[in-house]
Amino acid sequence: MENIKAIIFDAYGTLFDVNSAAEKCKDKIGNRWEGFANYWRTTQLEYTWLRSLMKRHKNFWQVTEDSLDKSMKAYEIDSSMRNELLDLYKILLPFKEVPEVLKSLKEKDLKLAILSNGTPALLEQLVKSNNLENIFDNIFSIEEVGIYKPDSKVYDMPIKEYQINKNEVAFLSSNTWDVSGGGNYGYNSIWVNRNQNIFDNLDYNPRYKINNLLELLQLI
Repeated sequence: MENIKAIIFDAYGTLFDVNSAAEKCKDKIGNRWEGFANYWRTTQLEYTWLRSLMKRHKNFWQVTEDSLDKSMKAYEIDSSMRNELLDLYKILLPFKEVPEVLKSLKEKDLKLAILSNGTPALLEQLVKSNNLENIFDNIFSIEEVGIYKPDSKVYDMPIKEYQINKNEVAFLSSNTWDVSGGGNYGYNSIWVNRNQNIFDNLDYNPRYKINNLLELLQLI
């Protein structure tokens, strides 16, 4: 990792807890809240991939709304909760170690960025609501290229912006398909395996696997 010039983070599931919106409503949803949250997230991701393949792009917020509508029907959640869940999704909570780690990394002579499926407005609101607005050099959204991860056009953006080599990027994601996407592209991909999951068979095996972002400080 000695040649790293930029540390780039996925946002959803890596910096910010995608289940935190549903968790805040668990008293209303009941003990199925976590299953519902996972179903919403899985549907959301499936829609990004399917829309990329079909060349029927919608932005991430529209996809989030569409996937929520299906998930609420699947879990028979009253439609009156729709706006509440969407509002909470705009201000997802970071994982507990994230602010401390980002502030430590900010002191190093490295570029720090987010590379995400989210729209620019969504990402800016997430960063601002969690008091992280002075941390990142760039917030890259797939809306710049009009196609979702793991298309190589997405991973191209930081390379073009910083004029660096692919192997000079440390890319962190909790999503195994994203780790593989970045790794197959040429990044040094690091898997943030918070839940002790099994890695996918997608022609890439990350050299580094960490349980949370605190362990990143030992690598950089």
